[in-house]
Amino acid sequence: MRNFFAFIKTFILFFILFSFFAPYGVSAVENRSKAAAGSGEYTVNSISVIHYSGTITAAAADYFTVAFDALSGPDGADMAVIALDTPGGLDSSMRVIIKGLMNLNRPAAVFVSPQGARATSAGVFITMAAPVAAMAPGTSIGAAHPVFAGIFPSYGRDKNKDSETEAGIMEAKVLNDSVAYIRSLAAKTGRNAEWAINSVRSSIAVPADEAVRIGVADFMAEDIDDFIKKLDGRKAGDFGVLHISEGVKVKHIRQGFRDRFMSTVSTPDLAMLLAGAGAAGLFIELYSPGLVLPGVLGAMSLVLSLYSFQTLSASGAGIALIFLAFVFFIAEIKVMSYGLLTVAGAFSMLVGGLMLFEPQASGGLGVSAGLLIGTIISLMAVVAVLAFIVFRAQSSRIVAGIESLEGKKGTAKTDMNPKGKVLAEGELWEAESVSGSIAAGEKVIVAEVKGFRMKVRRDDGVSQELPQNAGNSPAV
Repeated sequence: MRNFFAFIKTFILFFILFSFFAPYGVSAVENRSKAAAGSGEYTVNSISVIHYSGTITAAAADYFTVAFDALSGPDGADMAVIALDTPGGLDSSMRVIIKGLMNLNRPAAVFVSPQGARATSAGVFITMAAPVAAMAPGTSIGAAHPVFAGIFPSYGRDKNKDSETEAGIMEAKVLNDSVAYIRSLAAKTGRNAEWAINSVRSSIAVPADEAVRIGVADFMAEDIDDFIKKLDGRKAGDFGVLHISEGVKVKHIRQGFRDRFMSTVSTPDLAMLLAGAGAAGLFIELYSPGLVLPGVLGAMSLVLSLYSFQTLSASGAGIALIFLAFVFFIAEIKVMSYGLLTVAGAFSMLVGGLMLFEPQASGGLGVSAGLLIGTIISLMAVVAVLAFIVFRAQSSRIVAGIESLEGKKGTAKTDMNPKGKVLAEGELWEAESVSGSIAAGEKVIVAEVKGFRMKVRRDDGVSQELPQNAGNSPAV
């Protein structure tokens, strides 16, 4: 019996250890099988096509990072295809995309499309990094020479001398780094390294048919359907030969409103405008406190500009905007802005929520648009009710203290010529008549209270205000 219980305990321990380590072992075996170059066939039952058209910016890097993370999950497609159309962009953002592409645990391909598209500058590097590259008719690739952001090109280089200034040396360093990078990418994917280097050094570019002929691209395809058909039987780097199954499922991932908004905000021109507007708005508000609008627009513009310059991440900018929204909501209760701060807070929270949370469709942590808008409307309603209560309390008549006696009725306790004593609200006051002599016992109305003295007038039962139709009385 003792041996039986020992066997059971050993079996349970073995089962627990196997359950814990089995997924890692299977994953490792699977990855080793995929990593064996040319060792077998990779079956593709589903493909995610990531469409991107525009400049490579920080927003583009975020967009591709989210897409790659979703693909790497258990529910991700078997293969990723980037449908690319770009004039180039930031080197740092380009490298983020390339690292995500090369470290993806699934085969990836770049298809320069649709017809008429281009892959220039940063687009060349991304295309060269993909195990499979294709181009649509009428597309082009090349012109990958690094360009320094600034008003004057090649700033700092003395072209009349053999020596170079510090800025010229920096340009040479960046150029050589770009050459080495694209050369390593071409060696990794087996593409034309000589052309790639010349594209960086001399900014040469070629059309799609010539790119295929000289080994820059693998083949040409009319559209995405034709591209998927021609993928069958092609080698995808370390993953082996691709086998596209019949009825392969194709999922298209496109830029949503959030991605387009962040891409627009990330453009250099708009970044400079936002920075200028932010500084000007805050300066005007500090110079003339109480204008509200310049301060609100300045604060929001400054946060967005920090994201545009990549000083703040998308999450950091989103948190900052949501914090600003709460500041605006609280300020609405203290400052009479006629709803301007409430509207600004709602807009700030909306933009912050869009930047902070990834859309659910891309597989990341997300908040539905309906829930976000509903939360903002609810907050606006609460702030509006609180602001109304505060406004009504501030504008209502005083009902406590000495000031509350104004307009109350009392009784003259002594003859007033014009001074005497008045009983009002159960207290005896030193008073002065503003309507002539008042006999003791007559009713009076408190006109004004100053310190511990009041001014009263005779209560003759007639309102001191003109009747509403007095201005309409006919002339006699």
